[in-house]
Amino acid sequence: MFDQALRILKDVFGYDAFRGDQARIIERVANGGDALVLMPTGGGKSLCYQVPALLREGLTVVVSPLIALMDDQVATLDELGVPAVALNSTLSPEAQRDIAARLERGEIKLLYLAPERLVQPRMLNFLQRLGNIALFAIDEAHCVSQWGHDFRPEYLQLGQLAEQFPDVPRIALTATADMRTRDEMIQRLHLQNAEQFLSSFDRPNIFYRIVPKEQPRKQLLSFLTQHRGDAGIVYCMSRKKVEEVAEYLSAQGFPALPYHAGLSNELRAFNQKRFLNEEGLIMVATIAFGMGIDKPNVRFVAHLDLPKSLEAYYQETGRAGRDGLPSDAWMAYGLQDILLLRQMMQSSEGDERHKRVERNKLEAMLALCEETRCRRQVLLAYFDETLPEPCGHCDNCVDGVETWDATQPARQALSAIYRSGQRYGVGHLVDILLGRENDKIKSLGHERLAVFGLGKSLAEDEWRTLFRQLVARGFADVDVDGFGGLRLTEACRPLLRGETTLELRRDPKPQRTRGNNSGPSAASQLVRSEERQQWEALRTLRRKLAEEHGVPPYVIFPDATLLEMLRGQPRTLHDMGRISGVGARKLERYGQAFLDVLADAPAALEPVADVRHEVITLVRAGMTPPQISRQLSCSEKNVYSILAEAIARQQLSLEQALELPDDLVGEIQDAFLEEEGDLPPAAALADRFADQVPVGVLYCIRAALAAELAE
Repeated sequence: MFDQALRILKDVFGYDAFRGDQARIIERVANGGDALVLMPTGGGKSLCYQVPALLREGLTVVVSPLIALMDDQVATLDELGVPAVALNSTLSPEAQRDIAARLERGEIKLLYLAPERLVQPRMLNFLQRLGNIALFAIDEAHCVSQWGHDFRPEYLQLGQLAEQFPDVPRIALTATADMRTRDEMIQRLHLQNAEQFLSSFDRPNIFYRIVPKEQPRKQLLSFLTQHRGDAGIVYCMSRKKVEEVAEYLSAQGFPALPYHAGLSNELRAFNQKRFLNEEGLIMVATIAFGMGIDKPNVRFVAHLDLPKSLEAYYQETGRAGRDGLPSDAWMAYGLQDILLLRQMMQSSEGDERHKRVERNKLEAMLALCEETRCRRQVLLAYFDETLPEPCGHCDNCVDGVETWDATQPARQALSAIYRSGQRYGVGHLVDILLGRENDKIKSLGHERLAVFGLGKSLAEDEWRTLFRQLVARGFADVDVDGFGGLRLTEACRPLLRGETTLELRRDPKPQRTRGNNSGPSAASQLVRSEERQQWEALRTLRRKLAEEHGVPPYVIFPDATLLEMLRGQPRTLHDMGRISGVGARKLERYGQAFLDVLADAPAALEPVADVRHEVITLVRAGMTPPQISRQLSCSEKNVYSILAEAIARQQLSLEQALELPDDLVGEIQDAFLEEEGDLPPAAALADRFADQVPVGVLYCIRAALAAELAE
């Protein structure tokens, strides 16, 4: 079974080895078992049901919440030569009848349906009559949870699949689910016997940065200047703000489109199609936009308003960098975000229990914003995952965080709230603390308060930061039922009584350099200046082919595959076939065209092909493959491939290339020699040694062994 799955992976999808739990999940489902799969966005969830669909006899039914997602998956599978269709409301009656006939003839391997269509008695009866259902795959399965951030009522009816098709295995997949949501998925989908596969939530290619709101549009513009030409998403809370920001960015020379529920269906669909099919567009959107966006080369996600929960933040930022290449998650947030969200929650419908859960989710989101530790550690801890060491790839790790003893100013701020009657906003409270005798202060008699003028040791922006942090920490809140001003909470009593102290993070100075404000540019890390011309030539060819075939460019090849072509410089179809993401059908269709572009490279670009020489030089200097990968901005897989080739040509010894324990090398060599005849491919041992070494190490050891046996 594993060998067959590996063959499908390479021949159809163009990949050499499974990642993480993929092999175990595929084996479980292909053998008829149920599975609950929690895997981060970009982790390869689709393969977990697409490969079993090709391994098992019959039809795989995929439940998907959005037409855009279905169409995207079907287009991708069609390019791979896999017969797949989506049955949805956009099709004419004639087209639907044609699909039904093809299903009856057994010509389709994957059928994509929305949950509300699947659970209609007519559709269930049709599937029963077919009698050849091999697998049900429930994508975005967290939508079944009423505690989740993306609840879809129609998902609640999917539990009946277990009763109506008791012998058909089911796989439920999601990228976002805490323990409560997982338990609800199991209960409502009747997956009590499913094996659970919980992958790491970590997205190491994403750089996280959260900044205090000062001039949000200018801050966003500063961030975007390092992402010219990149596709990205900017999230805003309101429809009006979406329209305004999209217009502002367009006026500043950034191609931006609006997307929110208030637009017509036609315009939303048109803008979404443009975003998927064109290069470098920015979608400015409410949370109505996102699920079903399978575009792998979204290089950044920016938030101009605070998400309601860490689940929402994780899912939205996870739409960046699905291809595994460097990407940025940037957010600006301020006090008004907190107050607005708390007001919305307080006035929302629902029982007190539900509101309490929502408040707890918001508190966790605020804690991440004000965190002084590694952001990735805090984010993963929320999902019950431990990251032993700071990530080194978030703003707190890179810039460091300065803290200060805010005990006395905090008491003054809280006292100002109390003594002024717990009915005024931050602007008025700051005026009191700074001793400003304006008309409002005088008319209210607040110049006579004991705290009037006590805060002159801090500047206005420092007081505003302090109030934001006091609200974020729960020492003060907005009075929803009264005047909408700040009021004290029970949590502030120990601080006011002098029973505790308060340490807060110090906001960075407003006028920081662009590099410090925006973090590393994902775009600048992808392609070096000397590679730019050839990179654009590859993208131009991809865009031309995509237009001819009526599919998004990434369906032809994702950026990660183009980048590997750029760095690997294949010269023959055989070489091209070794590029990750180039399967047999795509090699036949497009391989020569991309080889021709690479062969036409100007002389100035020849240093790109010399990456092999650089790798060998650096490894001889004592650098490890991960270090070389970062130094040369190329994938580790490419580094290992070059090392394996150098070992095979005896330009390097295995000991020079890799520092490995002798007993581990011996164990892997024995595994290669277990069977007589030719050495098995390295990918065949990938799952066996997945917890010990990267698959690239296996290629190197096999190359050394082959060279030794050939002597």
